[in-house]
Amino acid sequence: MKYVLVTGGVVSGLGKGVTASSIGVLLKACGLRVTSIKIDPYLNTDAGTMSPFEHGEVFVLDDGGEVDLDLGNYERFLNIKLTRDNNITTGKIYQKVIDRERRGDYLGKTVQVVPHITDAIQEWIERVAVIPVDGDEGPADVCVIELGGTIGDIESMPFIEALGQFSYRVGVGNFCLIHVSLVPVLNVVGEPKTKPTQHSVRGLRGLGLTPNILACRSTMALDENIKAKLSQFCHVPVENIIDVHDVSNIWHIPLLLKDQKAHEAILKVLNLPSRAQEPVLKEWSSRAELCDELREPVRIAMVGKYTEHSDSYLSVVKALLHASVRCRKKLVVDWVPACDLENVTAKENVEAHRAAWKKLKGANGVLVPGGFGDRGVQGKIVAAKYAREKRVPYLGICLGMQIAVIEFARSVLGLQDANSTEFDPNTRNPCVIFMPEGSKTHMGGTMRLGSRRTYFQSLESVSAKLYGNQKYIDERHRHRYEVNPAMVAQLESRGLSFPGKDETGQRMEIVELPGHPYFVGVQFHPEFKSRPGKPSPLFLGFVAASCRELEVVPQHCGGQEKVSPTYHINGHLPSKVFPNGKASNGGLYGVYKVCNGVHL
Repeated sequence: MKYVLVTGGVVSGLGKGVTASSIGVLLKACGLRVTSIKIDPYLNTDAGTMSPFEHGEVFVLDDGGEVDLDLGNYERFLNIKLTRDNNITTGKIYQKVIDRERRGDYLGKTVQVVPHITDAIQEWIERVAVIPVDGDEGPADVCVIELGGTIGDIESMPFIEALGQFSYRVGVGNFCLIHVSLVPVLNVVGEPKTKPTQHSVRGLRGLGLTPNILACRSTMALDENIKAKLSQFCHVPVENIIDVHDVSNIWHIPLLLKDQKAHEAILKVLNLPSRAQEPVLKEWSSRAELCDELREPVRIAMVGKYTEHSDSYLSVVKALLHASVRCRKKLVVDWVPACDLENVTAKENVEAHRAAWKKLKGANGVLVPGGFGDRGVQGKIVAAKYAREKRVPYLGICLGMQIAVIEFARSVLGLQDANSTEFDPNTRNPCVIFMPEGSKTHMGGTMRLGSRRTYFQSLESVSAKLYGNQKYIDERHRHRYEVNPAMVAQLESRGLSFPGKDETGQRMEIVELPGHPYFVGVQFHPEFKSRPGKPSPLFLGFVAASCRELEVVPQHCGGQEKVSPTYHINGHLPSKVFPNGKASNGGLYGVYKVCNGVHL
């Protein structure tokens, strides 16, 4: 096993996660199998109880792990499925060591950071690195490890020590350290300054780690003089200094690394040049260039609670981007604070209220993402009502689905006090209730988490067609509340449809409004499984409907045998509708051409 460690210096937020993901893409393009590990030095066991304002979104894995958003970058870039153990935290390590101490595993020894904590870190890395994540059997060739935070952070010290020991133990040729550091450009001077990176590398070397490669983050490309200066003072060969300047979209980062032959530098350090091929990134390059060329906008109003911090909805934005590029539209996200849509804001802050409604009314589609707490709930409800009544495409995710049900109950059923027991425990018409198996005393890891199966009740629904008329799908969940099954019949009697349910038939997974251009709510989070080359079907349908390019078209097998209608985007199938091209009645779909050069 070969290991690539990515560390960061000077300041946080430099893009270590994207850099680590891009390194993985480059190595994968060289024909190597790649896995990833993210180290977060905070004491929390996982990211599940952390505020999106403070830490961005909580990314959910198939196994129910609530992890750092960088694991979402790894999965999207590398098209892999990680496990909860691919995210290491201080909390997990200390808990493991303390559990061992309580069992008496240390045979009476004094338990210390060195060697017990550092040994536990190394053991964890070696154990997780060999877990297959790409669908094939056997361990990967390379494990890319990202150390969160910056060099010098006090909470990172045990990990720095452990990784220093680890690099020595695995030996030269098996460990490559890439240090991502800021090379700022001061406006008053107008040239890149290398001193911050020099100090960062000096601090890293003082802790026992020597970088093999420097990835220099800057707003502009670095000239050879700057690289030569960094080489001289940081003791890194010039050819191993990689310029990672600002680009138009993050899909260009692997291409930027490839153009500077970063893969050759990494493979040389890892003693792998003979096993690797020249990286092939043709599809990746085409997608990055296409994204830059798009001009016609599709405006999506994102109505949420955490709109001041876009990382709170990172996967949702990425899923929208994947779908909009596939539809050849330039994504424009209009961030609408849900509370600004409420009547209370109209009295307290007229300008904010007017601006929020202007964004909502100017949008081609309305999306209400997941969230917790009652702040802004009334604003989300009026957004769902606006989309329903004005026939604007609507996608509700998790809480967004529950909001759609509450609004329908209030407006169509006339149940003015209809609500979720999360917001009003005493409501007489609880449309949304606390799940029976949930815990009301412990917050961390007690929700309905991870991949769960949804069964389609009808293959004629919008969602079933977008998923290719499959009988069931597996999507990732993260919720404590659900639609009250006791009210489903009443809601259905007035036109609301629940075409997707769990295996018991009692838990509502998908809600739709038949006859609407696109009004879909889902209890799961489809954004977590969206990929650049394979957009989430529901996001693809939503964006296509927002572009007014989603329609129902009856299809035929071989021009003779009639089959169920499906949904088309720009006149073409939104995905490979059936495995091996087989239709539900055993017939075969004809071959559909590529739409404007993009395979739909």
